Amino acid sequence: MTDFETLLTEMSDGVVTIWLNRPDRRNAFNQAMRIELYQAFDGFERDDAVRAIVVTGSGRYFSAGADLERGGSTFSGPRDDEARRQEEEARARQFQPWRMRTPIIAALNGPAVGLGITLPLQWDIRYAAEDAKYGLVFNRRGVIPEANSLWLLPRLVGLSRSFELLLSGRLFTGREAAEIGLVSRALPADDVLPAAQELARDIAANTSPVSVAVTKALAYRFLTEPDRDAAHEMEWATFRWMGRQLDAAEGVTSFLEKRPPQWKLSKTNDFPPTVG
Repeated sequence: MTDFETLLTEMSDGVVTIWLNRPDRRNAFNQAMRIELYQAFDGFERDDAVRAIVVTGSGRYFSAGADLERGGSTFSGPRDDEARRQEEEARARQFQPWRMRTPIIAALNGPAVGLGITLPLQWDIRYAAEDAKYGLVFNRRGVIPEANSLWLLPRLVGLSRSFELLLSGRLFTGREAAEIGLVSRALPADDVLPAAQELARDIAANTSPVSVAVTKALAYRFLTEPDRDAAHEMEWATFRWMGRQLDAAEGVTSFLEKRPPQWKLSKTNDFPPTVG
């Protein structure tokens, strides 16, 4: 498994756990950690042995967001033309976790603000520490929320709640995050990572990799599909394709024979033409 400067990784039972590993900076994101996280996602996405990814933080914090070491110039961006050109090229290649076929679970084991919460919003499932503080604090720093959060947050929790959190930039607990649907579960801090890993192992052991990948792909696609009938037709055509594949037979047979499934299809190589 690749060695990283700012991350720790471990694989067990088809589940990769990634620790953001800058505890001396409260796991704040510098450029290196952001690049390495996407490199890790890309590599694990290409590996059929990886069925789920869990991301958590080393120490007490999940992430303090962007590293503010540069002080007032933290958000000013590159100063010279060449650096700006490189930044735009990097943005054009920006990694999009919602297009991954591997599910990503955020184990928010401690406080997270700014980028430390907007990046996990891009992932698929979130567990939070019930008493930890979280916040979309951008307006309090003189910038705006980023990482696609202005598009996604209203779809997760509704417009009024989104505006309350986004415009005020106030802090809220993991318990409140669960109550409004920002995270799936709020748990004692020490239970967050084990619970996320347990869910990931359940996915790895009991679900078809292609079924999971296709379900994720269609759910995200349908967020921007205004035609309900068109979504229904694509869903049905995809269901019929899946029903003719080996994993459909294996799923039923293993259930009837009361044994663990032995999936045949690959998340990287086998995908329905209806989804692409």
